[in-house]
Amino acid sequence: MIAKKRKTARKKTKAKKKKKTAKRKGRVLRDDLVVEQITDVAAEVYETIGALDQPVLILPTRSLSNVSYDKKKGYFEIGKAKVERTLNYNTVKTFAQSLRFMALSKELVEKNDFATKRDAYYQSKNWGDAKFQEQSESDTCMDDIEAMFSVHDVSREELRFYPEDHGGAVAGELVVIDRDPETEEEIEIDCTRFGSGAYTIPSSVEHLRFETRARFVLAIETGGVFQRLNYHKYWRDAKCVIVELGGVPTRATRRFIRRLADSKKIPVYAFTDCDPYAFANIYRTLKVGSGNAAHISRFFSVPQARFLGVTPQDILDHKLMDATHKLQPTDIKRAKDALKNDPFFRANPKWQRAMRQQLKMGVRAEQQAFAKWDLNYIIEKYLPLKLKNVKSFLP
Repeated sequence: MIAKKRKTARKKTKAKKKKKTAKRKGRVLRDDLVVEQITDVAAEVYETIGALDQPVLILPTRSLSNVSYDKKKGYFEIGKAKVERTLNYNTVKTFAQSLRFMALSKELVEKNDFATKRDAYYQSKNWGDAKFQEQSESDTCMDDIEAMFSVHDVSREELRFYPEDHGGAVAGELVVIDRDPETEEEIEIDCTRFGSGAYTIPSSVEHLRFETRARFVLAIETGGVFQRLNYHKYWRDAKCVIVELGGVPTRATRRFIRRLADSKKIPVYAFTDCDPYAFANIYRTLKVGSGNAAHISRFFSVPQARFLGVTPQDILDHKLMDATHKLQPTDIKRAKDALKNDPFFRANPKWQRAMRQQLKMGVRAEQQAFAKWDLNYIIEKYLPLKLKNVKSFLP
């Protein structure tokens, strides 16, 4: 019997090692692909110059005018418009900077290291005439490099350029499986055991795995509401994971939610303020991406997200008119621009009706407006009522 148990234990250990090796191999193969893509572009530039011709770097045009929205795919897609950067007398510096950025990326991947935007800016101070004078210049160049390689399904994080900001806070029925970057030993992080605090999403989340029995993910705009739900362990009774967006969600937050929702096949519900900024910037960016970054929407959008609230109709249903604020000219302009120009809102009549209703009402409301009735009204009344009718959520 003891021998049998030992044999079973050995088998389990072997299986774990095999799984870990496979994951490491997968990551290495992906890194090799990134290096190969960079090398191919550099080789083409080298060969073109060798043939006494002008090399060209081709980038997708990053603007809302070059974006389309397909309901079936569920996220913004970059269009066919391109920008060509040809090496000539006027572009020699920006061309050189692009190539230096590519070289830095290749070096980082090969060393299994990373650089933030600020790091990359200061690295350029050692590039002689190709150095950047301001970080805004290096940020733009980094965005261009990401856009160029996005057509090969390579993200900025895979190029090893990490954002300065990390993701939002997470609490609830979730175990995050991270790894030690030096030993690659797996580390299990239980998001129910942070006391009055919460787990913070790291800058890069590609290596994370998840274990959960949660029924849904609740993405919350404001820190105040997140703290209230976490303090009263709303996630325990609702059997969910709660994530703080902190305004327009960072890339890491969006990618974390997307990977969690995809891997565990659970829905995502967004809970924001009721105003045009929350609709057209925070929620829209979470769900389908943005015009300026449509080239990476397939990585960082959360197409399965649905809008729980707060909606203009909620203001009326919960008698919150005396707890609202008047729409400002910027709010009105943002709503009208979204209705006229944004592919996502133009494709969704339900959203058009909601935004026109808000414009007609002339007010906006914060999540905390429900405190008019009780500090825990959101927990005890609003959320349970909304979750009984998920089909009514805005798309």
